[in-house]
Amino acid sequence: MGVAETFSIAEDLGYDGVEIMVTHRAETQQADVLNEWAWRFGMPVKSIHAPTLLLTQQVWGTAWDKIRKSALLAQEVGCDVVVAHPPFRWQGTYASEFASGIQRIEERTGVMIAVENMYPWRAGGREATMYLPHWNPVADDYRHVTWDFSHAATAEDDSYEAVRKLGSRLRHVHLTDGWSNGFKDDHLVPGHGNQRVVEAIEHIAQPDFGGNGFQGAVAVEVTTRSAREVGERERMLAESLAFARKHLGQE
Repeated sequence: MGVAETFSIAEDLGYDGVEIMVTHRAETQQADVLNEWAWRFGMPVKSIHAPTLLLTQQVWGTAWDKIRKSALLAQEVGCDVVVAHPPFRWQGTYASEFASGIQRIEERTGVMIAVENMYPWRAGGREATMYLPHWNPVADDYRHVTWDFSHAATAEDDSYEAVRKLGSRLRHVHLTDGWSNGFKDDHLVPGHGNQRVVEAIEHIAQPDFGGNGFQGAVAVEVTTRSAREVGERERMLAESLAFARKHLGQE
């Protein structure tokens, strides 16, 4: 589905806004287009996901250009968070200087670069070291972090403990779920896997979380590819929204 459909469904279901992932599609890269749709549907852009996936390596030039242009796009659409994956080990100085480099971009633009937790790549009983310094940003020197529950499930990590450790460094959440199987990134509707999603979200909702309460956004990021019947995609997204509102205390 296109970006316009995303805005439309978000409006229909009662969401507060949308996250835009920058891809090969021109519509995801153009601030004037995104601002037009945000105005038309009353759905502000809450966050920009930089094209740092393997599938978007050809988007927006060099690795640093991807981060810089994402921060500029965030400024132009009026949001203050860019989600970025940790660098791949083979990305040279971009990988080795990533923490200091994103900090400079943050200071220059006023946009937070929230580094997302990933997971180890496993095959044939072996684990490949793909990210530098690590797939889990909790112990790394990042000011801002995005936590994804499905990635945590794939990594067989405990999201509740991670959220507790992150505290005020947690600035963005990808609300989803998954099964701790060690290899498949499920992105299930929250509550349909075995992550401690309820405990983590209710902890985030506490007024004293991180000292001053959670200052970021919770973005539903579930796969709807399994939807076959009319309205099934919308039902999955509505269920995810209801889950968020209930456990964030917004019912």
